Amino acid sequence: MMPTRQPDLWNRIQRFELDDPGAAFSFTDRLARENGWPLEYALRAVLEYKKFMFLVCLTEHPLTPSDQVDQVWHLHLLYTRSYWLEFCEQVLGQPIHHGPTRGGAAERDKFNDWYGETKTVYQAVFGTAPPTDIWPDSETRFRDINFRRVNLSAFWLLPKLRFRRKT
Repeated sequence: MMPTRQPDLWNRIQRFELDDPGAAFSFTDRLARENGWPLEYALRAVLEYKKFMFLVCLTEHPLTPSDQVDQVWHLHLLYTRSYWLEFCEQVLGQPIHHGPTRGGAAERDKFNDWYGETKTVYQAVFGTAPPTDIWPDSETRFRDINFRRVNLSAFWLLPKLRFRRKT
């Protein structure tokens, strides 16, 4: 799948390796563990992250990642040399800053619009819709979610029961 715009940039991004071959516990292993994903899904999320960063380089319009792609981005930001020096400077040729929301209805609407634009640009550039298991619809993407880090060796996680009201 070769985009027609800036194929050299896309090739550099595709060749960029997030996993250190000498590491016993790789970036993708950590990504999978921290998100509770199978390794195959983490590898797909990394590819979608690379596609997202390519799109960011192509357009002047702000774009917003899916939550899964954002998880890859957050982890990559922790690997500061890899992210800033190797990826942004050497591969992308520009800094790409992560701008979180300030909260509120206006911000929600803004990021919802940016997310829709991201998926539109994705389809135009890659010639296919983004995979829905990594790029869900906007309602699912921006559902109010309360995340916390939990030590799974010390705690059990059980889903909350949902009860339907009789009408």
